[in-house]
Amino acid sequence: MSDENEIDVAVEDPRWEGVAPDLDGFVARAVEAALATVPPGGPIEISIVLTDDAAVQELNRTWRGKDKPTNVLSFPNEQPHGGGPRLLGDVVLAYDTMLRESGEQSKPLDHHLAHLVVHGTLHLLGHDHELGDAEADAMEALEVVALRRLGVPDPYGDVAG
Repeated sequence: MSDENEIDVAVEDPRWEGVAPDLDGFVARAVEAALATVPPGGPIEISIVLTDDAAVQELNRTWRGKDKPTNVLSFPNEQPHGGGPRLLGDVVLAYDTMLRESGEQSKPLDHHLAHLVVHGTLHLLGHDHELGDAEADAMEALEVVALRRLGVPDPYGDVAG
């Protein structure tokens, strides 16, 4: 599948380079793992932007009316699909928030990055945990399956609920 998909990784904050060796390849594998759980029905194009809290806060304020940073934002493509790969959209991640969460949750940075990329990709594929408990549970189950493909432990396994 990876030969058909176009996965563009834009590193806007150099601190991301230390998260995983071959960062572009690492991110692409996380996208592919998510796509394997919810096959998109053909080749896709996706953009992953690795930036900082200030950039994500600006996007969150502009597009969601929330004036604060968050770990990941997903912007699905709303345009009809023409020829070539289907443009899924953009996933934007905030380094500072990811670093803080990783420490709070005692998770390796690369594991948390993989989780956020999978999570954002699933949003682009139509999943939304904010629609209710059933959808949240379904999305979490897909995340766990995708992360298992990457050798990343269940991120929800140690969460008290």
